[in-house]
Amino acid sequence: MSRVVVVGGGFGGAAAAARLAKLGHRVTLVERLGRLGGAVGFVERDGYRWDAGPSSTGLPAVLRDLFRKSGRPLERELELVPVEPIREHRFVDGAVLAMPSGSRSAQLEAVDGALGTGLGRQWVDYVHGHVETWDVLRRGYLERPYSASHADAATRALLRTRTTLHRAVRRRFEDERLRALALLSTVLDGQDPRRVPAWWGVWAYVEQAFGVWTVPGGMGLLGDALSRRLRDRRVEVLLQTTVQDVRIHDGRATGVVTDHGSLDAEVVVCAVDPQSLPGLARGGRRAGAAADPPAVCHLGLRGEVPDLSHEVVLHGDPTLVVRTHGTAPAGAAAWTVLARGGLTEDVVVALARRGIDVTGQVELRVDRSPPDQVQELAGSPYGELWRGRATMDRRLAGPAVQGLHVAGVHAAAGSGLPLVGLAAAVVAQRIGSA
Repeated sequence: MSRVVVVGGGFGGAAAAARLAKLGHRVTLVERLGRLGGAVGFVERDGYRWDAGPSSTGLPAVLRDLFRKSGRPLERELELVPVEPIREHRFVDGAVLAMPSGSRSAQLEAVDGALGTGLGRQWVDYVHGHVETWDVLRRGYLERPYSASHADAATRALLRTRTTLHRAVRRRFEDERLRALALLSTVLDGQDPRRVPAWWGVWAYVEQAFGVWTVPGGMGLLGDALSRRLRDRRVEVLLQTTVQDVRIHDGRATGVVTDHGSLDAEVVVCAVDPQSLPGLARGGRRAGAAADPPAVCHLGLRGEVPDLSHEVVLHGDPTLVVRTHGTAPAGAAAWTVLARGGLTEDVVVALARRGIDVTGQVELRVDRSPPDQVQELAGSPYGELWRGRATMDRRLAGPAVQGLHVAGVHAAAGSGLPLVGLAAAVVAQRIGSA
């Protein structure tokens, strides 16, 4: 049995802790906040409740595998239900596309009907073109520890590509609306499509093939389920405790230093930004800039509101995302609006200007600026800005300290619950059974 200390109680840290405890290790998880989950949680005011972070997830198998490999299956803890349509897209020319999931033919028909005959075929052919990319990424990188010396040629070539998503999409589509669909994941993640690799386009295939799922009552309930799982696995959880540094001796991690004292460890899992810890920042890992979160506005609305899908994307500059699934008192609605790009006016005014006017119905609002979110979580939940192959190299290189492993969004191929969950599973594989 190894003594493991996990730094950070966000989804990635909690998932790694649960897996390692099930593998027989003695695990302590240290979290600066007074709760687990990180970005996965709730904002609550006066009877309204909104998801603080993600409101849905792709690849539900990642969550199912986590709970099955750490104890009782997910179905005994949470209900996952499909989101249909995945989201509604509204374009500047007035076109409206409700994008279905789980079916190429359904997407072809929907895109043809909304954007024009023939464009559906272009879209589904583009999405289907990522089938092999998904298989290579899954087998060679996402689901197993990566080693350049052991990876096959296809995986190495894919991860070392110089082709950007922006270039690949511009070559593929002439229609600006199809381009917007293909680049949406990077825009919402705060990334520059000219800097991310072309294989990022695989997420359009993942959504089509596996759908998008949510938890009735809010994805924040996942944080509660993780807390119960850690308790069941007898993980020692230290809340409101800040890790100030990783203790390193002769090139090996031997524990952590917190604001309440030191903790010894044979293995340290860093599920926060490694650059936030002085000992690791000095360890030669070149720093990268963080991706900014979006501007977020949680709205409590009274009276009759427009009947919208679970998520509506208003394309343009700024790009606005409306999520309508919050919990509200009787006769009210709880929406969340996210803004990316050149927001030069109040977000509710911008929303009205784009055709969704609730200006006279706002009973309550909670604004969370990008700096507010970074301060709350002591880092960006969107991880590092991609800047070409150098970013991939940092992820693949791993820590230069023995006994130290990096989890969380800074070790994942991107943000979002599926990728962070897969990265946590890989950390557990690396460490292995006690």
